[in-house]
Amino acid sequence: MLEKKTKVENRREKAVLIGVVTQFQTEEKLDEYLDELAFLTDTAGADVQNRFTQKLDRPNPKTFLGTGKMEEIAAYIKANETDIAIFDDELSPSQIKNVEKLFDIKVLDRTNLILDIFAARAQTSYARTQVELAQYQYLLPRLTNMWTHLSKQKGGIGMKGPGEREIETDRRIIRDKISLLKKQLVKIDKQMAIQRSNRGSMVRVALVGYTNVGKSTLMNLLSKSKVFAENKLFATLDTTVRKVVIHNLPFLLSDTVGFIRKLPTQLVESFKSTLDEVREADVLLHVVDISHPNFEEHLETVDRTIAEIDGQEKPTIMIFNKIDAYVPENRDPDDLSEPENNRHFSLEDWKSTWFARTDRQAVFISATEKENVEDLRNRLYETVAEIHARRYPNNNFLF
Repeated sequence: MLEKKTKVENRREKAVLIGVVTQFQTEEKLDEYLDELAFLTDTAGADVQNRFTQKLDRPNPKTFLGTGKMEEIAAYIKANETDIAIFDDELSPSQIKNVEKLFDIKVLDRTNLILDIFAARAQTSYARTQVELAQYQYLLPRLTNMWTHLSKQKGGIGMKGPGEREIETDRRIIRDKISLLKKQLVKIDKQMAIQRSNRGSMVRVALVGYTNVGKSTLMNLLSKSKVFAENKLFATLDTTVRKVVIHNLPFLLSDTVGFIRKLPTQLVESFKSTLDEVREADVLLHVVDISHPNFEEHLETVDRTIAEIDGQEKPTIMIFNKIDAYVPENRDPDDLSEPENNRHFSLEDWKSTWFARTDRQAVFISATEKENVEDLRNRLYETVAEIHARRYPNNNFLF
């Protein structure tokens, strides 16, 4: 009997994904977002059964999608014993209440799903405090609806929050908790700032990039350390700093949390200290998964986030990783109806296009296959050495 119960508890939940095509979000763009949402769902521990989309001028303020489509989804959920419905956009408290009443299962939005993954991945007390703050900030305006949401608690995705005991208190207690967590983070931020200042005068290099592009793998390769690396979104939450030496020149290398499109504002604020590693770095290594069909948009997302924290005016080396997995799309040269686009580019095409014209250095590597890594080491050495020479003009014996 106990064995049977354990198997039930370990069963992966079944989920449906829901999105909307609007004047601001094309069908192609929605497909990309839902692919990413499916990866997030898998990372959180559920299997995607189906996807539902609808074309609207704007999302329905009551139920996100139209009445007919929502009834269609509700029928599917009942017929297929679905456990959870996940929306690609953030839902209002009233939308969550209405949809849960209609579906009679757990309902999450993209923000809640990402927060849930962060809660599961946070290892240190600092990361857990950051995630807990973000969760409370997300939950505060939704407290009136959380009663019914929590009355159906069965574990699984979306239930890694602060817990029923705290949620069942009133708004004042929740606000007090948020205030306390903010004070704790301010104290920890000061400690982290002191730690950064105590690292000495070595040049500081920060790995940045979209989530799951291979930053931790590259960190292990350059620093010869064992940072946790996995083919999952947000495998790394806590900033890891290692001392690296290339050609007798030492510097500090930090691995930071990955970025993502539609990153919840609560997480950007609560992970401020993690982003400080980027803001205070001397050099940025912007890692891009060139094998991903939407890598250009990922690149722009990271650049935009870095600009928001005033970190864009730094020497940057673009690292286009996973070249071993890059496969350009086939194109029939005789088919004039299919114009050539960037998805048909070979690696040589990419190297000779705007990558070669940008003021940022670019190197194409495979961290897993260790291809062109020596080229990266040499470029990194030259960049760090130049900064070191400017900072310490009388200490050039290293060079």
